[in-house]
Amino acid sequence: MTKALLGCIADDFTGATDLANMLVRGGMRAVQTIGVPASDAWDASDITIEADALIVALKSRTISAEEAVAQSLAALEWLRVQGCRQFLFKYCSTFDSTDKGNIGPVADALLDALGEDFTLACPAFPENGRTIFRGNLFVGDVLLSESGMQNHPLTPMTDPNLVRVLQRQTKSKVGLIAYDVVAKGAQAVRDRIALLRKEGVRFAIADAISDADLYVLGEACADLKLITGGSGIALGLPNNFRAANLLTEAGHASDLPKIEGRSVVLAGSASKATNEQVAEWRATKPSFRVDPLALSRGEPVVEQAVEFAAKHADETVLIYATSTPDEVKTVQKELGVEKAGHLVEEALASIASRLRDAGVRKFVVAGGETSGAVVQALGVKSLRIGAQIDPGVPATQSIGEEPLALALKSGNFGTKDFFVKALKSLDGAA
Repeated sequence: MTKALLGCIADDFTGATDLANMLVRGGMRAVQTIGVPASDAWDASDITIEADALIVALKSRTISAEEAVAQSLAALEWLRVQGCRQFLFKYCSTFDSTDKGNIGPVADALLDALGEDFTLACPAFPENGRTIFRGNLFVGDVLLSESGMQNHPLTPMTDPNLVRVLQRQTKSKVGLIAYDVVAKGAQAVRDRIALLRKEGVRFAIADAISDADLYVLGEACADLKLITGGSGIALGLPNNFRAANLLTEAGHASDLPKIEGRSVVLAGSASKATNEQVAEWRATKPSFRVDPLALSRGEPVVEQAVEFAAKHADETVLIYATSTPDEVKTVQKELGVEKAGHLVEEALASIASRLRDAGVRKFVVAGGETSGAVVQALGVKSLRIGAQIDPGVPATQSIGEEPLALALKSGNFGTKDFFVKALKSLDGAA
């Protein structure tokens, strides 16, 4: 395997594929690993993997800050061994976190490990409606705190000002690179960074309202060892490596071979976008609902779902646990937040594993936590990243003797007809 240039640490699985998608669009060949690989297993693989960017997908967004830091540092160490020159800590474009972390604690620990004193924090992703102005995060035309994210069951976002949000998570000083500076170009941003460093600022939220702003920020942070943000901040990074004659042109970076076999759609996210996608599918196509309360009573829901899929073997089915915010609250009130989430993830993962054994080879999965559980159940260790299906969501394929085709979608991403588009993309990979 060629030495990678960029090493990335993502705090969930769909966020990792979102980031990889952005890098592939920029001409970088990207490989995503599921968790931190065992070095001996990676080195002993007889599969030749050519990659310009390596993305380690963790499931660290909602675990304890201490555990998130430990996992992230392990990922950093592995990426350094692979020869990466620059590092990116990727989190959600809605800055999903609590006042205790995990964005601040992880970023602090990564800076310490790299011996650095400054980094950017920019979750902006204008293509998906996430923009930052005066440090405030907008989702579409509304502030983050009015977007529905204030009702998130695990990481409710009630404050749209990211300077304040991040400051509550770290003892380091947090500053702002305002839009007025970004609009003046990369040199103005570099000058602002130099001033903030003199003022003892360790983190700077960076405004961005368009892709052009992200290219400016990407160019300005070419010399930073660590960058943090959403997938959008990666837009300008391939050009930096290209300008330094480190990146060879990869015109076919997104090409994936075609995989034959049956398909299934699995949805566990309770987001507004996934609810709309589930409703769109259910209007005309077969679906089976996974009821967490039935799971808690010990009913054979998994077996029933597998049987349902078998009865519809000639068509693709949707198996979903997606619910409205009110329904989620009702279930959480009865079962508890952690137990409710665990039951659903475990059930969908078990269903995926059984369907794989029954011949399913193409999986469309909605929800970051659900995607993480499913890929682990399927034994997927690493992924090649293909072409974009919708902004932030690429087609992918597992690396191994019997590859699987997967589309792993963050709950908030994708158009109403995403499931149909994803299946067409996985069917047509070539």
